[in-house]
Amino acid sequence: MTATARWQEWAGFALGLWLAVSPWLAGYADNAPATANAAFVGLTLALASHFEASFDEVAGEWLNLAAGLWLLGAPFVIGFIGSTAAAANCLTVGACVTALAASALHLDKEIGRLFG
Repeated sequence: MTATARWQEWAGFALGLWLAVSPWLAGYADNAPATANAAFVGLTLALASHFEASFDEVAGEWLNLAAGLWLLGAPFVIGFIGSTAAAANCLTVGACVTALAASALHLDKEIGRLFG
């Protein structure tokens, strides 16, 4: 694992923690679907990123990629697109997590052997 990819995992960890507590810090905790989504996906992201950074497992990045893609669609699927703070937070974190996971997967030597 490259130093850049390791940095990406810790950035994903921080984004997961932010997402998990963001309903209360960003003021949308009264929106139950958005809060449940943020808490569950945020904790999952943080755990997957920690797992990936600590044990150098590629599976964590795939989970992060899936979670990032879910976050990009969640406001539309779950129906909280009308809540500006919740939707903007979810979409922003989703875009960042997706980009970080895709970049880390691209840099991973094991993945390179599969696709290269």
